[in-house]
Order: sequence, then C-alpha cells, then structure tokens
Amino acid sequence: MKIALNNTFITDNSKDVESRCYFVVTNSNSKYADDALDSGANLISPKQAMELLGLKNCIKIIGITGTNGKTTTAFLLAHTLSNLGHKSAVSGTCGSFIDDRQIAKKGLTTSQILETISYIKQAVESGCEYFIMEVSSHAIAQNRIEGLEFELKIFTNLSQDHLDYHKSFSEYARVKSSFLLDECNKIINGDDLNISYNNTNLLTYSLFSGDIYASSFELKSGINATIKNSTEEANLSLDLHGKFNLYNALGVIGATKKLLNLDLQSICDGLKGFKGVAGRMEIVSHKPAIIVDFAHTPDGIEKVLSSLEESELIVVFGAGGDRDKSKRPIMGQIVAKYAKVAIVTSDNPRSEDPNSIIEQVASKMPPNTIKITDRKEAIKKAIDIQNGEILLILGKGDEDYQEINGVKYPFSDQEVVKEILNKKDK
Repeated sequence: MKIALNNTFITDNSKDVESRCYFVVTNSNSKYADDALDSGANLISPKQAMELLGLKNCIKIIGITGTNGKTTTAFLLAHTLSNLGHKSAVSGTCGSFIDDRQIAKKGLTTSQILETISYIKQAVESGCEYFIMEVSSHAIAQNRIEGLEFELKIFTNLSQDHLDYHKSFSEYARVKSSFLLDECNKIINGDDLNISYNNTNLLTYSLFSGDIYASSFELKSGINATIKNSTEEANLSLDLHGKFNLYNALGVIGATKKLLNLDLQSICDGLKGFKGVAGRMEIVSHKPAIIVDFAHTPDGIEKVLSSLEESELIVVFGAGGDRDKSKRPIMGQIVAKYAKVAIVTSDNPRSEDPNSIIEQVASKMPPNTIKITDRKEAIKKAIDIQNGEILLILGKGDEDYQEINGVKYPFSDQEVVKEILNKKDK
C-alpha cells in the first residue's frame, strides 16, 4: 500500500521502500522495520501517518464491533446521517464506500491500517464528516486499528464465532471487550451480557429498558415500534425484518443521538427509506419467496430464522471450511428446529473436504435431512420442491465467489436463483 505525500510517499510494504520515503511500522510488518531503515526510509507509526497526511481531527471515526449486525448498522447509520444532512463514508465487509460510490472492493472486514488511512483520506477529500468502520475481533487482536482516534464506538452483540482463531469464547469476549474499555463515547447493547466496557460516556440501548429502548414493537410487516428515552417518545417505522434489525436500528438511534443530539422523532424519521444491505435478508424473488442472507453463525442463523418462524421455511445452508468446527452441528440443530425442509450444502470449503463439513453440520439433524454437495444443485432442488414456503439461502450473502482449495470460483447465490427461475419460466 502506498499513499503519495509531497515529493515522496508513505508505505507499509518494505519492497516499496526508497530513500526518504516513510515506512509505517505495524504489528504485521515490524520485522521489516530495520530493513526499511537501512534503505533510507523514515520509520513512523500509524498515528504519525495520520498527522503527516493532515487527517488528524478532520473527520469523526465511528467503530462498530460485535459478532452480527455490524454491516447493517454501518450502512443504516450512514443512511440516517445522510438524511439528516451529514455525509459519511463506510468501510467493512462489503468494501469501502463514499455515498453510493465504491472506492474499494471487499476484503478483510477491517483492512490493514494504512489501507484504512487511505480510505479516510479519500473520505476527507470528498467532504465527509464521518468515517464509519466495522471493527473485527481479528483487527483488535492484531492491532489493525492502531493510531485511529474514535469519536464513537458501537457494540451490537456477542455470540459464538471465530473460535478457530480465539480458541475460547471467553478469549473472544475479552478481545472484543478490550475495544470498549477506554473513555470514548460508546453505544452498547444493554441486553447482551457477554461484554465488559467502561461506563464513561456510555449510552445503552435495549428492547426492555435503558437509555434508549423500544417500549412496544410489532414485527409482522416490517418494523413498527415506539422508541423512548428518559424524556422523549417517538415512532419508528422501517422496511426491515426481524428483532435483530430492531436492535440494529436502536444502536443507530443511540449513535445519532450521541453525535447530533437531535430530538428523538427527527432521528427516527432519519432512518426511513433504508432498503437494507445486499445479502442481508435480501429478497431475490417475491413469487416464489426467496431470501438470501449472510448468516453464518449459530446466533445469526437463529435470529434470521426466528424472525420468520410464523412461516413455513425451506433452508439451504452450509459451513465454511478452515473455521470454527464446533459451531457446525449447532448450526444444523438450529436450522432443524425452524425449517420444514433443510438442505445442507457446501459453503466456502476452502482446504477442507466439503462432504466432511456437510456431515459435521448434519450430525445432529434428523435422518431425512437432505445433503447436496453442489451448492447450485442444492438451490435448484429447493426451488423445485418449493410450494408456498419461504426459501432462505444462508451463509454467503453478497459474496460473488466460492472458495475451494485456494481458488475463488465465481458464484453468487442471487445470480444462481435468477438463472434457475429464468429457466423455469421458459
């Protein structure tokens, strides 16, 4: 990564180093610092890079962390701020965006620090007041947010994920909590008891009680809720589905209250018109009803399926390879609880045998569970047997590839659905 600076540049890659350039020393490249110094580079920290680029105090950085809901919360917050007259950039799982313009394709949920700084620079140059970024547990553990001064931090929720990396849920929780222990402004899901945080500059949100809460709500046709704080009451109406999205909305309302201090009804009105994020409860077809969602953790799957528990469901899903294996049978059990028909298929098997993953997922599911390794064939089977049920295709969301043995083959759940439906129409 290189960023131009006057007659030289800033880099985090020792192979790019030239005399008089600046080499940002990070957690991942520190072993090359001496080589960069020997080649004539000036060694700087990420914080110094921000200062050299004139970015310090030029934009307000908002960090969103949690197992699920980060992406929807980020885009809903940007949408709300825009409706209220404030321009934002977003960086996370879907890539990096300024308004509707994509400035970087999807990669890591939280990019390497110099990449993030380059996105912040573009956001400042485009007149953004806010830079909203997803902050993953990997990024916290690997110090990929070093040098960033956050105006506000949002915590969504915590459930089992990434135990292949963190080894235990308690360690995962510790890492997430470490992001919330400073005195920065914080918006915390008060209904989630798995996290620790500093109470200074804190605002909690909840479905029951808290600084901002939903005193009543109805979820049958979108989200309709009464939102309260200690002195105000407002009506919220959103074209999103599920209790989990009400939580996301409450987090955004709390964040906007902290940032802009507007009246509660103006903030709730600012959320209106949000159409969701690609691959997050994305309706690909109305007749037949087919929805694609990114849910790939036990908690994420539970939230999606429980939001539609009054409907009959056909669910196509799998589990990623080279990731936490302990969650696979749990995911299968949750799908079995809600689905009329469950089809276990391949997700991103990576270096693992997809059939082995499928067997682990299905190990505690009923014997009549359908297993189809080829994901396209699994989706076709589901559409063929669909008879008024809602078809949910889970795990990949807006991904446009399937990763098998180190190769990313083109694959989109949405495009596969459209192709199959087009053939049926003909």
